Amino acid sequence: MIKIKEVAQLARVAPSSVSRVLNDHPDVSPEMKERVLRAAEQLGYQPNFLAQSLRTGATRTVGFVVRDISIPMFGGIVKGAEQELESYGYSVLLTNSLQNSALEAKHISVLCQRRVDGLILSLQSEASAETFKALDNVQVPVVLLDRELIGLPADAVLFDHASGVQEAVADLVDLGHRRIGLLVGSSRTRASRDRIRGFMAACEGAGTSANWDSIVELPTATLEVVGQATASLLGQAVTAIVAGDAQIGTALLGAMKERKVQPGRDVSLVICDDLELFRLVDPAVSVVYRDAEQMGAVAARILMKRLSGGVAGPIREILRTNYVARGSTMPPPETSVLPQGRALRAVTGSSGKRS
Repeated sequence: MIKIKEVAQLARVAPSSVSRVLNDHPDVSPEMKERVLRAAEQLGYQPNFLAQSLRTGATRTVGFVVRDISIPMFGGIVKGAEQELESYGYSVLLTNSLQNSALEAKHISVLCQRRVDGLILSLQSEASAETFKALDNVQVPVVLLDRELIGLPADAVLFDHASGVQEAVADLVDLGHRRIGLLVGSSRTRASRDRIRGFMAACEGAGTSANWDSIVELPTATLEVVGQATASLLGQAVTAIVAGDAQIGTALLGAMKERKVQPGRDVSLVICDDLELFRLVDPAVSVVYRDAEQMGAVAARILMKRLSGGVAGPIREILRTNYVARGSTMPPPETSVLPQGRALRAVTGSSGKRS
């Protein structure tokens, strides 16, 4: 391996000067920096990051726990964070928890054992005892993505899901819809609670009938489960459905196709998230858009600010969501689609009442 001494000899400077250049020390002249970097490139010098971390106590790596990397939104978040962190000289160690809280807790512990300088976390649950236990032992800064953990004073980047859903429902009401359904994940997560809040606020503000029976919480987003929920809502004569995320929305498109229900013509459709697929289907699907790359970049900047010191109290940054109307939202048909479907209780496993 090429050593700093060899770089110093070729550049005709002291080894300490090479160290200052490679560590981006401000007290280095442009001429010296150019000579050292040219010599390092000519020799093919590669810094020994392990030795540097032992010397400085920093590894210049950030641990990233994603709950499901197969979901396109998370790819965007990781991309935004990685590009931002790279500009600060940091790299990312990425793990995938597969929507499993036990695996999530294990990844947090392993990343800390790897001596990462900070963590960016997209957690499966806001109430997992295993995750809380793992976080109790974390000694580095943490930035949460779209999650709020009671009792954990961590920095967080959050989407304002309520505002986008509220815009979407207001548009549906303006088009003449009076029976609107909402499909979301568990209300034990912030995103679902926020979407429910925006949905109810829009319905109440427009004087439109909105009750808990028109809101279905889904345990999973499989085609079978979403299909049952879709049949239930159509059985209530809804003329529009809002899907809480891209997974639910994709399954909902499949369920509607199986039932020969045409988005826009028979039932208007809005999906909270935007995929290329939703723009390519006919008609193109109206969406509540959120900028995944922006979330990743903001999380990275917050983490860098925390690592630089001098920040008091948790940082909480909220990013807006925006409604984008396309061909899948139209005025309701004169005759509602009324296929037979199970009652809501059979889909959600609950009475439908919320406290």
